[in-house]
Amino acid sequence: MSGFPELPDGRLEQKLADKAPLFTHGEAVTEANRCIYCADAPCVEACPTGIDIPTFIHKIATDNVRGSARTIFAQNLLGASCAQVCPVEVLCAGSCVYETWGRQAIQIGRLQRYATTAGLEKDPALLSRNAKPKTGKKVACIGAGPASLAAAGQLALDGHSVTIFEKRDVPGGLNTTGVAPYKLFAEGALREVEFILGLGDITLETGAEIDDAAAKKLLDDYDAVFVGIGLGPDSMLGFEGEGVVGATALIERLKLDASLTLEGVETALVVGGGNTAVDIAHELALLGVPHVSMIYRKTEAVMTGYAHEMATARKDGVRLIEHRSPLAIEREGEKLVGLRTQCMDGEGEEVFAGDMVIMAVGQSRLTGLARAFDGVALDDKGRVVVDEATCRTGHAKVYAGGDCVNGGKEVVNAAQHGKLAAAAISASFGAQ
Repeated sequence: MSGFPELPDGRLEQKLADKAPLFTHGEAVTEANRCIYCADAPCVEACPTGIDIPTFIHKIATDNVRGSARTIFAQNLLGASCAQVCPVEVLCAGSCVYETWGRQAIQIGRLQRYATTAGLEKDPALLSRNAKPKTGKKVACIGAGPASLAAAGQLALDGHSVTIFEKRDVPGGLNTTGVAPYKLFAEGALREVEFILGLGDITLETGAEIDDAAAKKLLDDYDAVFVGIGLGPDSMLGFEGEGVVGATALIERLKLDASLTLEGVETALVVGGGNTAVDIAHELALLGVPHVSMIYRKTEAVMTGYAHEMATARKDGVRLIEHRSPLAIEREGEKLVGLRTQCMDGEGEEVFAGDMVIMAVGQSRLTGLARAFDGVALDDKGRVVVDEATCRTGHAKVYAGGDCVNGGKEVVNAAQHGKLAAAAISASFGAQ
């Protein structure tokens, strides 16, 4: 892809099938015609970015894919990736009136993917031709993940000049490095980055890590700064060494590193009960690891991982072991052979055999950079404090959004933060 390092062939993610393939024209029109165009549209209420879902679906039904795509992008510039990675089962589709009638919900995510894909294929300049005149204002975005991309795209459409600083060589944040491949492949995430960069005067600088001194200088060189730095490395809870890996680090290698192999891995133990734990367990099972188990200290009923994702993972061979908390890695010499756990129901200890342990118990906070700006506050969980309506921090020129603010939610939540921040920044410049 132009401007980005070429992704190597032979990556493990390439072995996985697309979870929800792109609709054909006929499939999309047929599904769109099932929508009854609700007046109160509970699906819209359930969408964090407020996309007018009935309208974009109706436009697909009338074969107006450009209009459908415009309707989506008007509220969410990351509508393409959100169509694939959003947990629609608990958001828009989960609120579909068909659900209350015991019938299959409208496949909103797949329709959204079809509309954004077909709309841009028909008209690549669908949005950029309507960009406002240059204002002369400059905005810096730190991080090239979903929040920053959403902010940058809207700011560019508003006529401002934007520079995105990304410490990695590859942009896109978790869409590129962390989303389960069967939902969104890395190439798809990079295509969306290219779409955003084409919306106006946006410069992407990769390999550009911003330290405290550089952060302070941004305030001198730019009229506003948006912080979209995401989260830090996997939390390891003191479990380290050969055979022990962090879940997000492993997912990144599955998606980007052609040298990664799972050869010889017979039993993988995933510690955690969140969505990342479910994703990596499911991915390992789909990639042919014979035995994959999730070790969780509580019960499935209180897992933060989505029930529909766990159900699918279980169908593909993932086993959930409840009421177990990790105590120590078991080794024979240097070789990992298992995980010793504490039985939380009072039955003592139990060792589970395994040759790989994956820690999926959360990620650290990247608090240092946020603290570089005077007036930027953090809450007791290390999240950047912002005004909910504008995403502005305690510093008048600094805005923030995404995982560094919400602690780790969905791509669509990050996109909404970017949209709100861009609107507030433009308003602060006096833009109409």
